[in-house]
Formats: sequence, structure tokens, C-alpha cells
Amino acid sequence: MKINIPESTQERVVIIGGGFAGLAAARQLAKANYQVVLLDKNNFHQFQPLFYQVAMAGLEPSSIAFPFRKLFRRRNNVFIRVTEVLSIDPEKNQVITSLGHCNFDHLLIGIGADTNYYGNEEVERNTLSMKSVSEALYLRNSILSDYEKALTTIDYDERQGYIDIVIVGGGPTGVELAGALAEMKKYIMPKDYPELNCDEIDIYLIQSAPQLLKGMSEESSEKSLAYLKDLGVEVRLNTRVNNYDGEYAYLSDGEKIRSNKVIWAAGIQGNSIPGLPESALTYGRRLEVDRFSKVKDTTNIYAIGDIAYMEEEAFPQGHPQVAQVAIQQGINLAQNLKRQLKGQKWKPFVYNDKGSMATVGRNRAVVDLPKLSFQGFPAWTVWLLVHLFAILGTKNKLFVFLNWVWNYLTYDQGLRLIIRAKAKDK
Repeated sequence: MKINIPESTQERVVIIGGGFAGLAAARQLAKANYQVVLLDKNNFHQFQPLFYQVAMAGLEPSSIAFPFRKLFRRRNNVFIRVTEVLSIDPEKNQVITSLGHCNFDHLLIGIGADTNYYGNEEVERNTLSMKSVSEALYLRNSILSDYEKALTTIDYDERQGYIDIVIVGGGPTGVELAGALAEMKKYIMPKDYPELNCDEIDIYLIQSAPQLLKGMSEESSEKSLAYLKDLGVEVRLNTRVNNYDGEYAYLSDGEKIRSNKVIWAAGIQGNSIPGLPESALTYGRRLEVDRFSKVKDTTNIYAIGDIAYMEEEAFPQGHPQVAQVAIQQGINLAQNLKRQLKGQKWKPFVYNDKGSMATVGRNRAVVDLPKLSFQGFPAWTVWLLVHLFAILGTKNKLFVFLNWVWNYLTYDQGLRLIIRAKAKDK
């Protein structure tokens, strides 16, 4: 069966995934003489850097999501299909989906990455991850539900299981989550749960490396550690979580921590689609591509974003799996496809590293620019502005800004709702 998409004299570019890379490419190609087909299992773009604020009840999911159809409503050469991609047939130039097959002239793969559990099935089964809006919302429900249960739990050890949280991974996600949880403990919990002894709440951040925010400057790493300790977070460096059985997290130093919630942010690996050449798979299940984003041993298939492994003079071990790389790769590939229509020579991708940043809480952030590093309130302000302007949609920008202002002025968040989806009330 064939997906119902109008035939056209235009060459068809099929894009799998509407993340930062796929969306950047689609927005560029929407202005060109191509027929663009965007395939995604959701009908919206998710702003992943703010997932943790949804999980911490600071933002509603709708504030960081934007519908694809609204974005492309004035582009009659763009077609969106909400479906699951099952496989790729490079010989037939077809993408096989749950709706049927889709032919392509050019295929762009921007399927991103998923959580890496390093082969530990028990950890995968019992921990919580945060790779989508729905997972962030589930985490929010779990945290709030367990606080409710803790109010009626007399046994100390059992109560600790409900209120203590372990975060595995000291990258930006882990650091930002730990900081947000610590601020919730300090400012929110005493007001919402006066019957609960908030001094009993322990937040652990476990990092296998000797420093936090690996890849950022030593100054930023040390400052983020100081911020977290000041907020009361128990940071364990040079320590791994060897296992988690749903009740105890077992650490590499022999310690075990009682917690019903372990959030796994320790690594990522590329998502996979059957049908691509095995020779193209490389470290972390990423697809090896050349400087023009073409997948190894293919002719018209390209990979961009977190799924792509591209070596460059300045990045001999591949680019960091961050949003800026994805956006720039998507734009570069789209511009090359536009050049092809004009008979022009393609330009190789060169990553323009604009820096990196992470926030640890109110007035606490770290920023590394190419020639400058700074921390504290100025860094926090920069972090807010960069993320605010990166969000799609004027209304979303306004809602996020108002939420941030309200939270800053009142030390409060008004979104602590436990919402469990079900088909019918009984």
C-alpha cells in the first residue's frame, strides 16, 4: 500500500523526524522547488532543552510544543504524515511506514537518539527517562504522586523511597534536573506539604566521570558543582550506578540508595531503522556520514543531527550531540539540495561552535562561549534569553516568559497537577 501523497513533477525529499535537524531542513526546503514530505510519529515539534521544566511542573507541555501543520500551513509543497517508520529500502528508494510505503528522490534521516542503558535490561526496565514531552509529563506525575503517598506513609525507609530521587548522569540534563528538584524542595515543598519533613528529602546526582558537564570548561564544571552543593544536592563523582531493581540503586562503591525513582540521563545512542547498510553503523549506533551528510555506502540518503557521525578537522571524533549541530547540519544539507537545483557545487559542512550553557537554578548558570566563560546571574540571563527566542511560536514564547516571571517573583509554580490519561472515566 502506498501513502496517499499527491504526485508532482518536483523531486521529492522525504524527511524522517521533525526534531531540530529535520525541522531546520524542512523549513529551508519549503521555500525551494521540491516536494517535501515530513514523517514523524508526533504531529508537533518538541523543544527538548526544556523537558526538565515540564517534569518539574514549571511549564505545561503545550508551551514547548508546536504543531507541524501550523508551521507549514502556507506551504503547499509540504506534506506531513503522522506515522511510524518501519524500514527503508534503498534499492527501491522507498520508506516503509505503518501507513504504507513512500517513494523518495532524496531521503533525510533525522531520527535523533534515545537513552543508552549500556545493555542493563533491569536498569532500562525500572528507571525513568526524559526523551519526550510524554516522558517528562510521566515523570512529573510520578514525583507528585509519590509525595502524596509519602504523607500517609509512617515507616521511615518506605517514606524515603517515595521522596528521595536519584539522577544518573552529570551532563546538562542531569545538572538542570538536580537543580530544579533542589529548588522545589527548598521553595515549593514546605508550602505545599507542610506535614512533610522536607529535611528528609535527599536528591542524589551520580556521575561516573570526575567532573560535571563534561565537554564544558573546568571553570563551569567546578561552578556547577558548587551551585548544586549549595542547594543541598548530594553529588557523587567517579561513581556509577551498577544496577537498579526498582527499590534500591546499587552504586559502584558498594553503597545502595533507597529510592522509587531513578532518572537515567547517563548517555544516549542513536535510534535505528532497518534497511540501512550495516557498514554505516558506528559508535553509539550513529550513522557514518561524509562532510555533505551522505550516509556511507548510499547514494541519496542523508543523516543529520544526533543520529549522524561526521568527522571534521576540529572534531576528529564527531560532533557533540547538541541542538546547534543538528540545526546547522539541517540547514547546510537543505542549502546544498537547493544548490543542486541550480547546478551549483555543494559546500561541505563546517560546524560553527557558538558555545554551550547549563542552568542550575535561579540566578545560577554557566556559559562557555568560544573565547569567554562566565557564571552566575549574567549567565542565567543569557540562558533564559537564548532558550526563549529558540522556542517556536509567539504565543509559546509569551507563555513561557510569563511563567518564568511569575516563578521568579513568587518562588512558586502553579502547574503541580497529577494528570493521568485514560480513555473513559468509570
